[in-house]
Amino acid sequence: MSFVMPCAAQNGTMTPYSGYGLGMLRDRATSTQRAMGGVGYAMNSGRQINAMNPASYAAIDSLTFLFDIGLDLTSLSQSETQNDELVKNNQFGGGLDYVTLQFPLGKYMGGSVGLVPFSSVGYSFGNKITNGIDSRQGSGSLNELYLGIAGRPFNGFTVGAHVSYLFGTILNETYAMLSSEQSSLFQKQLIVRDYRLNFGAQYSFAPVAGDRLTLGLTYSPEKSLLGTGRSVNYDTALDSEPQFSDEHKLKGNYSIPETWGAGINYQFGRKVMVEFDYTYQPWSKAKFRPSEGVAESLHSYADRSKYALGMQFVPNFRGGYFKRINYRVGAYWSDDYLKLRGNQLREYGVTAGFGFPVPEFKTTVNLGFEWKHRQAHPNPLIKENYLCITIGVNFNEMWFQQSKIY
Repeated sequence: MSFVMPCAAQNGTMTPYSGYGLGMLRDRATSTQRAMGGVGYAMNSGRQINAMNPASYAAIDSLTFLFDIGLDLTSLSQSETQNDELVKNNQFGGGLDYVTLQFPLGKYMGGSVGLVPFSSVGYSFGNKITNGIDSRQGSGSLNELYLGIAGRPFNGFTVGAHVSYLFGTILNETYAMLSSEQSSLFQKQLIVRDYRLNFGAQYSFAPVAGDRLTLGLTYSPEKSLLGTGRSVNYDTALDSEPQFSDEHKLKGNYSIPETWGAGINYQFGRKVMVEFDYTYQPWSKAKFRPSEGVAESLHSYADRSKYALGMQFVPNFRGGYFKRINYRVGAYWSDDYLKLRGNQLREYGVTAGFGFPVPEFKTTVNLGFEWKHRQAHPNPLIKENYLCITIGVNFNEMWFQQSKIY
């Protein structure tokens, strides 16, 4: 299998691997969680929003309102062997990552709304063909606009649920320009308009005085996607109307599998927090319809597993400024869901970051750094090294506190 680079950045994604399936998947991690290896299933705090497990919303204080917005900046270095020659390329990209809000719904309940990414596509490459040039590019994303609610039925135990509107359009385009100045554009469109459910639970207790152990579990059921797929052909030389073909419903032809997430979190007083997470998605059971007229699909689905470990350290929660900074590190390993001609994608990375408290406010500015490597196995195909910088601002406001009259 061979790709031709360079590759252009779109929607924060800039890899030709995203041209297969539904693109590159995301896990609802905020800038805080990405700096800790992407953990979060067993994390709960009244000062940070955790969209990875809806059960965490019940931990919010009854007077607090939280707002979190994140940005992502990425540098990508790619290498591929073509005709016994090593080809290298560097790209830069980034953009808005997520927007979330969290609010109390009573003494034992909390809620959240937000916009988070589900998957994204972004690539561009070209090649010479007989009597012309052939170029391919992809763009688009699937996003989740969610509403979540959580409650605490008894001390230490919380449950929650998300309902999400899953929407977006993925475009994969082939542009052919011939030396005769005739050109054509062939476009594959995948338009998703659907809903998705996610359920979570957390249980916390104190194994020793001052410490806290939390167990977290999440589940999203399997879902047949709703929406439309089609092919569109344009003859740009004749400036004719687009020709539509292969129009079909996504239901019964495309699906996303069930998702299980489990985590264990241990807090040593208020200084150190450590968490380990595991994610499993049986993508080998999911459906993806090949395009009409394509004899052989270049990709198939494989089961996805991800292991993540993260830690946060705060020297002194009530000390001087530098002692109140949150120091974070993490690492992860993932066998991805895409298999390209028998070669499954693999990804691993290390992370670090800081949470800077804003003086005189409860707001925190989160800065994270992530290095990750992606390639296929056993044939590596394209090797990719990423350096990502994440910036998040977590606003913590006391909106519901009644003012005192003197």
